[in-house]
Amino acid sequence: MPDIPDLAIATRKVCYILSKARQFDGKEGMTDPDSGSNASDDGMIDVLEDDGNDPVQHELRSFIHDLDVDEQIELVALAWLGRGDGTIADWSQLQADARYAHNVRTAGYLLGLPLVSDYLEEGLSLFGETCEGVDAE
Repeated sequence: MPDIPDLAIATRKVCYILSKARQFDGKEGMTDPDSGSNASDDGMIDVLEDDGNDPVQHELRSFIHDLDVDEQIELVALAWLGRGDGTIADWSQLQADARYAHNVRTAGYLLGLPLVSDYLEEGLSLFGETCEGVDAE
């Protein structure tokens, strides 16, 4: 078994992103085109609609944008690791590839990965980390 390298991004930060991504992933397209102004009158069916003004998405984008470059790179590499693009033994190469691909659209890229929360969770588990018991807020 190869030595497990250290993560430069704190587990609690990854867990926060993972948690928020799960909230964001739960959104769906427009389901109630005749929505009223009162959610309780509409049976609360609009709660999970993604209307482009989602505060969770804005919060998540802002949080990722505020990470330093090395943390953003590690986050992308961690998602790739969890997606199966390499193994823990390939970590240095995944980091190098993420560094090469890095740009100002890291948050948009990650939010565009349909299973990003699952990928991050799997990536963390390969480092022997978990979000269980971590105060991600």
